[in-house]
Amino acid sequence: MTLADLFRRFPDDASAEAWIIEQRWPGGVQCPHCESDRVQDGARHPSQRFRCRDCGKRFSPRTGTVMADSNIGYQNWAIAVYAVLTNLKGVSSMKLHRDLGITQSSAWFLLHRIREAWNSTEAEPFAGPVEADETFVGGRAKNMHAKRRREAITGRGPVNKTAVVGIKDRATNRVAAAPVADTSARSLVPFVASRTAEGADVFTDEHGSYKPLASLGYCHAAVAHGAREYVRGPVHTNGIESLWSMFKRGYIGTYHHMSEAHTHRYVNEFTGRHNIRPLDTEKQMASVCRNMVGKRLKYDDLVAA
Repeated sequence: MTLADLFRRFPDDASAEAWIIEQRWPGGVQCPHCESDRVQDGARHPSQRFRCRDCGKRFSPRTGTVMADSNIGYQNWAIAVYAVLTNLKGVSSMKLHRDLGITQSSAWFLLHRIREAWNSTEAEPFAGPVEADETFVGGRAKNMHAKRRREAITGRGPVNKTAVVGIKDRATNRVAAAPVADTSARSLVPFVASRTAEGADVFTDEHGSYKPLASLGYCHAAVAHGAREYVRGPVHTNGIESLWSMFKRGYIGTYHHMSEAHTHRYVNEFTGRHNIRPLDTEKQMASVCRNMVGKRLKYDDLVAA
């Protein structure tokens, strides 16, 4: 879908709202409160166009989604979702605020609400072969404040950075990732085990924290990056490392900083976008729209994190 296609598809709020309704209720509008299909359309209300004839409650396509209580128009929501999906390294709140003509804080909140749509765990564990690896998110030591720079240089390991662990299922090309407290076995192994089918092949680097996977019934094999061994037959972590490469490009080239409190949201964005890459753009947008249902993110909760 080109930009011209996007604006032909959503020329105004009414067309964008109709499309969102179609994605949320493909079989006809249902009340999000009682699931009744006896719904009155065109109710006299400035924002709640539907009224349930059974429970009497009013609602709109925003009700019960991350769009709830948003004053941003449906067309801008559609444009924002398109921008997030078509910019593989992400889109900054500054660019979105200029493109949509809204404030930067509104654009920042809007982007986090779109990321919230991807805030879910895999329904089925990965059958494998699975690649597992970890990375660190944070700035370069030379760009830090003098005190933090000293800590980063003299400390042991990546100081003042957030650890993120991820896995990739080679069979489906799907990925899952999340920030963790550290890169010890007590942090990495539960993440991998909870998302990988028992007995699956799991390939990692030589990091010792992955060794307990073998005792849990997984067929664990590792390559020794320290000895410059990167591929040994089917054993390698190149697939999950490609996700880290894109994630780091987004960090350096688009966001420049990810606070520790919100790192998981950015991780959700990059993993979520990766997992729907095989779909065409409009189907990707429809997937995000459907995933917005049943989730909520309030501004006060976001800034309090």
